[in-house]
Amino acid sequence: MRNSELKDAVGSASVRSAGEAAPLLELDALQKHYPVRRGLLNRPQSSVRAVDGVSLAVRQGEALGLVGESGCGKSTIGRAIVGLEKPTGGRILFEGEDMAGYSEAKLRNARTKLQMVFQDPYSSLNPRMTVGSLLAEPLRVHGIVPKPDAAREVDRLLDIVGLPRNSQDRYPHEFSGGQRQRIGIARALALKPKLIVCDEPVSALDVSIQAQVLNLLKDLQQEFDLTYLFIAHGLGAVRYISDRIAVMYLGKLVEVGPAKELFLRPKHPYTKALLDAYPVPNPQLRNRERIMLQGDAPSPADPPRGCRFHTRCPLATPQCRESEPELKGDGGHAAACFFPL
Repeated sequence: MRNSELKDAVGSASVRSAGEAAPLLELDALQKHYPVRRGLLNRPQSSVRAVDGVSLAVRQGEALGLVGESGCGKSTIGRAIVGLEKPTGGRILFEGEDMAGYSEAKLRNARTKLQMVFQDPYSSLNPRMTVGSLLAEPLRVHGIVPKPDAAREVDRLLDIVGLPRNSQDRYPHEFSGGQRQRIGIARALALKPKLIVCDEPVSALDVSIQAQVLNLLKDLQQEFDLTYLFIAHGLGAVRYISDRIAVMYLGKLVEVGPAKELFLRPKHPYTKALLDAYPVPNPQLRNRERIMLQGDAPSPADPPRGCRFHTRCPLATPQCRESEPELKGDGGHAAACFFPL
């Protein structure tokens, strides 16, 4: 499938008012491989294909959920987007321009538009700095506000995320997990970004706190016209916040579609297996026919030939073992499966 056809299949169904506008972010056959070194000379013998040819489009103002099992490569994609990982191949286009060709000055400017909220809020905050210093640092480095106005801007950021202004003089260890995550969100908002990569921002929090943080993220998206790439394991959180959902398996996309459509009518067996594993509150639906995954996912250092899911798929055929299916579909709902559900 040509790149133009693939982008049309997976990136054309924004449910917001983006219309036909160009995507804010595009991934074009993105790859990230990690060398595996062995022997006395520490030479690379093979590579772990964490991300292996992912093409995806994210439009301005939408929230795109990225889900999959641990080790599928979703967090690697998020880190590559914000520049924490250098891609092995492919392109990352932000506002239509390839970020690999950015000059140092342009890359510095782009970093104000691309921010990240990490899974562990404590490890992402310097424990030796007060909250006031943590929030004022990006303002100072990028010259967002004059130095005399920094304290006032920090107060505004604390108000936005629902923390008291006297938090400025306290250290990260003095806050709960949910409060620390609010500090991380405030730090991401400090530079007035267009896109925020949320890397499992609620997975380490209690259920009640998860709901508060998700509501905060939704409110902030509406207030500041933010775009989210929301990476998560929990399907409930992804369904609540996402307009579209992309499902990854072993370094590749297997399904992309509008959130409601994907939950009601999944096309890929792996997506259905993820949904079937999700608890259902209705007792009448608990005896429904389900797809149960068997065994563990293969190693990304030695992915299987053909469809990468065929080793665990109950519907696999000889064709699935020999050929790799293309990601294709209609109406913005695409699946990489020879026999979509």
